[in-house]
Amino acid sequence: MTKLTAIVLTHNEAEHIQECLKSLEFADERIIFDSLSTDNTVELARQSGAAVIRHEFENYAAQRNAALDAVAGKTDWVLFVDADERVSPELAEEVRQAIMSRQYVGYQIPRYNYIFGKLTKGAGWYPDYQTRLLKVGKARYENPVHEVVVLEGELGTVQEHFVHHNYKDIQHFIEKQRKYTRYDAQIMFDEGIHPKAQNYILQPLRHFRWRFFQLGGYRDGWHGFRLSAMMAWYEFRKYLLLNQLWQESKRA
Repeated sequence: MTKLTAIVLTHNEAEHIQECLKSLEFADERIIFDSLSTDNTVELARQSGAAVIRHEFENYAAQRNAALDAVAGKTDWVLFVDADERVSPELAEEVRQAIMSRQYVGYQIPRYNYIFGKLTKGAGWYPDYQTRLLKVGKARYENPVHEVVVLEGELGTVQEHFVHHNYKDIQHFIEKQRKYTRYDAQIMFDEGIHPKAQNYILQPLRHFRWRFFQLGGYRDGWHGFRLSAMMAWYEFRKYLLLNQLWQESKRA
């Protein structure tokens, strides 16, 4: 019988972990792969019946690869789920059917993103496919921040959706974007990219145009405009941080 293991990467996810794990009860095994949480995430996960593996965080791709390595030879398929995501009964049923196919070694799953409590379908947040259902031994992750799956075989698509409780409020959005922006700036610095004067103006403008017009942010009205504008601001901030990294390197 084909075995499915659901894996949740965690770090201080006490707010979400029990509801997330409850939605994963259809899996044969549930594991939280925890990057040394300092809250009671681990205790709550164990109370929910999940196994716990603790592993120091290096980057997102390395963490997911480490989780795949930890279950290699013990399961057939892995479903990666974030702690702030939920799997509906309909998605659970489709996942169960999908892993019986011999045609695909991985599946992408669309997400419904709730941002500030509102279902968001514009500005790049829909369908937001996530390649998370993987045949063990046939998938590896690359890229440290926005990790990308490399498959040894064909990719299928699931029709049902993850439900993603993304950014609960503005403060949460700011905290996450600051972290992502630092990662992105560091990657550009490591690749030897220098900011140019026009980048501080043109890149944010292009980013806003891309999200609001090309990716349909306008369809979400004020909500879409605000999100597109905030993402453009963090595009600007990315180049400020990149410049700061180069200035620091000169003083070192």
